[in-house]
Order: sequence, then C-alpha cells, then structure tokens
Amino acid sequence: MPQPQPDNFAVDTGFILTRQVLENSKGPCLEYWLAGAQGPVRLVTEPQQPVFFLLASDLAKAQAALNQAGIRFTAKPLALRSFDQQATAGLYFTAMAQAYQARDRLKEAGITCYEDDIRLTDRYLMERFVCAGLMFSGQQEQRNGFIQVNGARVKPADYLPDFRLLSLDIECSEKGELYSVGLAADDYRRVIMIGDPQPGPEWILWVADEKALLLALVGEVQAYDPDLFIGWAVVNFDFKLLVKRAQLLGVPLRLGRDGTLATWRDGRETNQGFVTVPGRVVIDGIDALKTATYQFDSFSLESVARELLGKGKDTEDVDNRLAAIKHDFLHNKVKLARYNLTDCELVLEIFAHTRLLDFLRLRSQLTGLELDRAGGSVAAFTHLYLPRLHRAGYVAPNLPNGGGLASPGGYVMDSRPGLYRQVLVLDFKSLYPSIIRTFKIDPLGLVEGLLAPDKAIAGFRGALFSREKHFLPDIITSLWQQRDEAKRNKDAARSQAIKILMNSFYGVLGSGGCRFYDTRLASSITLRGHEIMQTTARWIEEQGHQVIYGDTDSTFVWLGDETGDKQAQIAGQELEAMINQRWHDKLRDELGLDCHLEIEFETHFKRFLMPTIRGSEQGSKKRYAGLKATPGGDKLVFKGLESVRSDWTALARDFQHWLYEKVFAGEDVAELIRQLIADTRAGRLDDKLVYRKRLRRPLAKYLKNIPPHARAAKLADEKNLAAGKALQYQHKGWVSYVITLTGPEPVEYQTSPIDYDHYIERQIRPVAEGILPFVGLSFDELTSDQLGLF
Repeated sequence: MPQPQPDNFAVDTGFILTRQVLENSKGPCLEYWLAGAQGPVRLVTEPQQPVFFLLASDLAKAQAALNQAGIRFTAKPLALRSFDQQATAGLYFTAMAQAYQARDRLKEAGITCYEDDIRLTDRYLMERFVCAGLMFSGQQEQRNGFIQVNGARVKPADYLPDFRLLSLDIECSEKGELYSVGLAADDYRRVIMIGDPQPGPEWILWVADEKALLLALVGEVQAYDPDLFIGWAVVNFDFKLLVKRAQLLGVPLRLGRDGTLATWRDGRETNQGFVTVPGRVVIDGIDALKTATYQFDSFSLESVARELLGKGKDTEDVDNRLAAIKHDFLHNKVKLARYNLTDCELVLEIFAHTRLLDFLRLRSQLTGLELDRAGGSVAAFTHLYLPRLHRAGYVAPNLPNGGGLASPGGYVMDSRPGLYRQVLVLDFKSLYPSIIRTFKIDPLGLVEGLLAPDKAIAGFRGALFSREKHFLPDIITSLWQQRDEAKRNKDAARSQAIKILMNSFYGVLGSGGCRFYDTRLASSITLRGHEIMQTTARWIEEQGHQVIYGDTDSTFVWLGDETGDKQAQIAGQELEAMINQRWHDKLRDELGLDCHLEIEFETHFKRFLMPTIRGSEQGSKKRYAGLKATPGGDKLVFKGLESVRSDWTALARDFQHWLYEKVFAGEDVAELIRQLIADTRAGRLDDKLVYRKRLRRPLAKYLKNIPPHARAAKLADEKNLAAGKALQYQHKGWVSYVITLTGPEPVEYQTSPIDYDHYIERQIRPVAEGILPFVGLSFDELTSDQLGLF
C-alpha cells in the first residue's frame, strides 16, 4: 500500500527558471526555481551523487590512483558498454569537489573518463526526461513570496507559464558611474534617478547617490517580483556593471528570489560573461534574436527598433549620446529619465512584436535548454539523446581528438548562366531531417548497424545503420508532427523553434564539439543529399525540361521561354507529384524503406537571371535574381547580389532594382543608365553614396593593408582626439564613410570632394555588367560618350 503523506506534502506543476547545486554536509542537493502554477517555487532535492564512467578494464588502475590521492568514491560495475563494446564502471561521489578532483587525477594518470562534463543539475533532469515543464512533489512550506518544496521529486509535464517580466536599462558615465536605472513592464514603470527631487512624472524615484540607487533597485525588484529580466546587452553591460558597482560600494545586491545576491562570472575564453540571479532569468534581446535566427545589419537597439517597430530613439551616435547623457544628468535629469525609460519600453515592444519569449519558452520545453542559453544545439541534442542511450545499454563517447575531420557540404550544382522565362524552383521539405528519418541515420544506429551488417542500411564512408535500433529518426518524427500541428494552428513561434531544432541535428552530428560526432554520420546525410539531388535532376530532364541550377535542397527548372504562366503552374504541380511518387517507389522497392522525402513546387519565376561569375563566363553559385509570381502580384527577388548585401551602397542597391525591373519587363535601359551616371556626377545622389561597414576587430589591430572602412575610422578618431571628444572606433563598431578624391573619409568629417569615378566604376558598372550582356548590351558602349568627357 502507498505510504500516507504528511499534511504538507504537495503535488503541482511548474516551469524551470534557474538551476544550481547546493553543497551541504549530506552531499550536493539541487535547487530548481520554478514559475509555478501557484506562484514562484523553490525545489530542493535530496542529496545527489555526482557520477562519471570509465572502462571496466581501467577500474583497478583508477582505484589505485584515487586511493593514493585520498579521494573518496564508490565504484560500481555497470551493464553499460562503450561504443566499441567494452564493459564500463561508474564512479560515484558524495561531493562535487571530489568528482572534479577525481576527474583531473584520472586524466593525469592517462585514464579515459566518460560523461565527466555533464552538469549534475542537467543530468538529474535528462535522466528523468524532464526538459522545462515538470510535475513535482515534496514537503511544502510557504516562505516570504514563494513556496519552498523540500525532498523534491520531479517528472515531465507540459506546463507552460505566463512569465512576469521586467525590462531593465541603466544610464551611466563613461567611467561606469551609475546615473539611473530604468524598469518597465506592461503594468509598471519606474526610473530610479540620482539627484535632488525635481518636478516630473511620478514614475521617477529620486535617490541621493549610487548606494541609495542600488538599494532602491533591490526594493523595486523584490516588490515587483519578476520571473525574467530582459534588456539590450543587459548581461554583459547592465548587470555586469550593477554587480561590479555594488561590490565596489559594499552594497548587497539582493536581486535573487529569496534575497540571495546577484553574482557575475567572467567567461573563460570570450568577453561574454554570466550573471546569476537565483529564481530569475536574465535574457539579452540581442542573443535571443540571434538564437531565433533573426538577422540585421546592426543589432543596436536603435537599428532593430526602427526595422521591426518603425520607431527608435532620438540618437544612436555613440559620441553624441554619451555627451548628451552626461549633459542631461547634470542639467536635465527628467529628460534623461524619459530616455532611460524609452530604452526599456522599446525592448518590451521588440519582445512582444517578435514573440521571443514564446520562442524561448518552447525551445526550453523541447530541448531542456535554459531560457537564457544562446545557441546550444549540442547541449539540446545531448539532453534529448543521452538518457535514451543509457537505457539502450551505452555510455556516450567523448569529443573527437583534434576536432574531428571535415564532412562534405551540401550539394551545389554548376549553374547554367542565362536570362530565362518560366523557371520553377522545387524544394525538398527539410531535406536533412527527412534523410535522417528515411535512412535511419543515428549514433546508436551506426553502432548497432556495424554489429549486424547483413540487416543494415548502407550509408556513406563505410556507415551501416540499424533498421530497428535507433532514436534520432523517432525524435525527428515526433518534432515533425508537432511542427505540422503548429503550422495548422498558425503558431509561428512553436513552428520556428521546432524547425531550428530539427535543422540543427545535421550540424551537431558533423561538429567536432559534439560527443556523438562521427564523420560517417554527417557524410551519410550530406552525400545522400547529393545523390537525391542528382537523381531528381535526372528525372526532371527525362521529362524534357532543363535543370539550370541546384543548391542543397532546391532544384531550378527551366520550362522554356514559350511556356505560358498557367502551363508553368501545372508543370510545377506535375513535377512535384512525379518526383514524390518515384522516390516512394524507389526506396520501397530497392531498400524496403518508408520514404519521408517530400519535394514541393515552391516558386515560379516568370523571369529569371542566373549570372556569371564576375569577369568569367562560368555560371555563379548562390547568386540569382528573378520576377516571382505571388498571389499579391509579381515580386522582384535577389539572392546573393548587390541589393541584398549590406556592404554595398544605396546607389548600387537602388540601381539594381530599377535596372532589373526594366530588363525583366523588356524595356530599354540605355536612358536609365545614362541618367544615373549624370545624376551621380552632378551630386544629386550624394546621399546614396555612403558605405557602412563593421570593424571586426579593435582599430589598433589594423596594421597592414588597411581596408577603407578602417582608414576612415582611424581618421575619425584622429579628428575626435584633436577636438577633445571621446574616441568612437577603438573597440570595433560600425563606420559610415564615403570615397573622396583623397581616399576614404568618415561622413562626420568629410572635407574632400567625392570621387564620382569610383562610384561609377565600383558600384554602377558591376551591377550593369551583371545583366546587360544577356540582353546584348555593353556598359562601355552605352556610356562611352559620357565617360569620355571626364
């Protein structure tokens, strides 16, 4: 019979916010803070034993080494094997320090340890198949503002919370002295400002000095009690500075949910650090957008807000901004408070507009990754795969020595350059995940397939995969079904999270940073992709059409210039049905496999240009333009050409659109080109001549063959120094500059006349020569009278 539970025994659900190890005299316990169905929850488990594995044949040597070092441990033979079929043993410890010391001592002794890098907080969850949502039980007690659960046990659940979030932004001097802290949420606004009280909005809280500001911040946070902090560069700037100033001033920065301190830890190998606020997660908007695969020319708050929201701040110029902030702190604190609050509100609006929290929450629920984890594809794969591997009787291998061998990339066909009518694009839907599903590509499947080759599915480079013993194909199948459901429900955030996860699996298996790396795995995906693309192209050409290009999972088919628009649509649908049927038949008849490959008639280009490599007659790759038929009308599409590159000027981008529109419409382009050159020389297009490029390293590192943007940056900071202004470009950043008759000059210090010949030769000519030869025209012939005058 079940034992009766004490009156304070609780069973409830929650979502993991933070996790850490708590050391005590009985051993390491695990602390998990949750956003719970009844409010914040702090789970504390019973003591857990850190563990890692080694080969049973090394156990005697390991015991001797650890006994000699005085390290306490327990050894147990296990019914687990290594991937090369050797028996293993587990080493168990009662303290984290013992496990770390043992790991280091055994490596010194030349003994291989397995899974010694798995964090105890992660292992506890993954072995219970818990990702982020969970059901918990244990002895409950009410604390001040949260529920404490001791002796906690957990199991997976689908609980998804509505987070309580708070946007945070600080303003400070160039030396890092705090001026103010802004806080904002949908139902709350506050700016804590140092200074004597002044007439202004009631949401400004006036304090005497930095110590008072930090203490007031603690009070505001504890009163509002957020699950999440969000901000822009909020980890490596705002929180880093808050923690450092608190330490310097001797203020306990008790921002944690139970009044614990916020702490900062520098990254070992990068400039990225880590902030810990127990019970609360700090999410940086820049990292979150990148994780969700957003791309911008600049990730500054100003640029992202203007692109996504159509609004921004008054200025984003670094020098003027610092000067303005200092001036306003001295002379107009209310204005600075409004500026501070605007930054907080813009971040809130960006998160709402992009549904970033929905994306991050779903990613955690799918993979076990922390909400604030940037990237993490390898960790996600490990979290999903490792517990299944253990139950199949294996320990995971270690990282490959030297990072592993490179695997072949995706298939890219030599293109057939030309200006075409009626080009179709057929795309394989999630090609690499569908190859994994169809051909059973899987780390365990490779091990088991090599043990029973007669029944296995042949891969590439000697790979053989088990038909029955595998996990990854089933994981992808489940994710695929969830994504289809998300699409039906028009849940874009969930669909995107699943798509990114599924597509990451190939990269993980081909990465030397993953413990399951094996070149046979990655090659069996990419080389199978090559085979599929080449076979598909052959089938299409058997139907009397020409394949003019292929790239990874896309096939470009020319139907012939005499084909009508309606005929093209019908042909696309027929090709889609034919190819899908043939793959189903081929895989069933030849390999006895169910086919999960699916090609889709994706795009119909009424006009299409496949250019040549510049200065050559050879067709280019990953570069094309076309007039795409859409329900809302024809749309001009560019891929890899000047109009989609941020390092080309607005002049080149605008000219390319104008020129291609006319060519695709069959109109004369001579007058357009002549007028553009005339307008350029007359200075009527000067606002379109600015280059904008990022400094990828500190300015002092540019020593030889200095590129134009670095020369402009050096000139700007020389001028800044002479004028007594702050240097802008010493530590990377974006540079806006023009090419003058004396060379590159920053726009803020341009004094020389613009070199219009440069722009005609380097911006206008390349665009024109990319398409004019296909309509029998020459840039030199069209412009000879104009160019000859100068």
